[in-house]
Amino acid sequence: MLSANIIMPNTPYFLEKEEHHSAHNYQPLPVVLTKGQGVYVWDVDNKRYYDFLSAYSAVNQGHCHSEIIAAFIEQAQKLTLTSRAFHNDAFAEFAEFITKFFGYDKVLPMNTGVEAVETAIKLARRWGYEVKGVEKNKAKILVCENNFHGRTLNVISFSTDPDARRNFGPFMSGYEIITFNDLTALKTALQDKNVVGFLVEPIQGEAGVIVPDEGYLAEVAKMCKEANVLLLADEIQTGLCRTGKMLACDHENVRPDILVLGKALSGGTMPVSAVLADDEIMMLIKPGEHGSTYGGNPLASCVAMTALRVLETENMAANATIQGNYFREHIKAADHPLVSVVRGKGLFNAIVIDHTDKDKAWDLCIQLMENGLLAKPTHGDKIRFAPPLNITTTQMKECVDIINHSLRSL
Repeated sequence: MLSANIIMPNTPYFLEKEEHHSAHNYQPLPVVLTKGQGVYVWDVDNKRYYDFLSAYSAVNQGHCHSEIIAAFIEQAQKLTLTSRAFHNDAFAEFAEFITKFFGYDKVLPMNTGVEAVETAIKLARRWGYEVKGVEKNKAKILVCENNFHGRTLNVISFSTDPDARRNFGPFMSGYEIITFNDLTALKTALQDKNVVGFLVEPIQGEAGVIVPDEGYLAEVAKMCKEANVLLLADEIQTGLCRTGKMLACDHENVRPDILVLGKALSGGTMPVSAVLADDEIMMLIKPGEHGSTYGGNPLASCVAMTALRVLETENMAANATIQGNYFREHIKAADHPLVSVVRGKGLFNAIVIDHTDKDKAWDLCIQLMENGLLAKPTHGDKIRFAPPLNITTTQMKECVDIINHSLRSL
């Protein structure tokens, strides 16, 4: 235990250490966090902030939620990992729980979001060959322009972000990129009989919280079914109450053929992801053909069940709707000249900064940080605002005041 007389090193100490020893694959805000609780985080200098990124929606339930942490500790003291070479009781319970929770026959557990995306793609291709009857090595997956599904070599093969692709080729084939929120483009692409799946984010997050037209997802589901093509919904960021429903697809009563989950599935405690589908798809994968040492580990299984229960028992979807409406209404009402767009659904929101200076969004995030709120730009001129879903109206009011004050200060 540290002596009470030992002074904690301050922010520059840790920034310099990380700069020297860590790869420079991120550009974080110059803040060093050491503690989190609910909607708040504290830095090493003991300054408190509102967290308006929620670890890219991995902390929907709030930092260090007591029930999730209790489940984590209890299971961590019993059994943490067996691999899938052996059965474990926690995974059996989790598999039953999550399939009933979302209404699918089977679950395939993974760890990170991009692993789950890769799993969904493999399932769709296997289905394409063995059920739809596509000629070997001709299967095609449709994806959307400005998508973000992760950063593996396969996934960046169908990214349209130059930063994600620069000097990482050669890339994998088998993908066709179409415009998001464009039913005509989808209709044309679906005429290709080699198309086996359409992988889509219900709301594009990394692109700047791009919300499609009302009815888009419902029509997408209908068109895919008519074309005998699987709908793969990447709900890694949009799912688990973030948009005001358990799944963003629920806003239009859409049931994807393959559902991809991650991030908040563990309440921000560890990497947990899952792919859900019915037997006609999932049972095409046979032993030895796909897996993960850590996928379905007992610690993750117990944590994930608790994380899902918390979302439901604490009515976080309803609160996301209430607080999200408040946020958008009051940011729009401020009518700040720097803000050209306010958009989102539930507590998945963004603003677009209208300024000739390409660094203005970054400058605003620095100002927000100085005023006690953490957010991060995406694609230059956009800033996402996605706090934990247990934020109260009183807290949201204070945060809106911080944002408006920071905008005025620019």
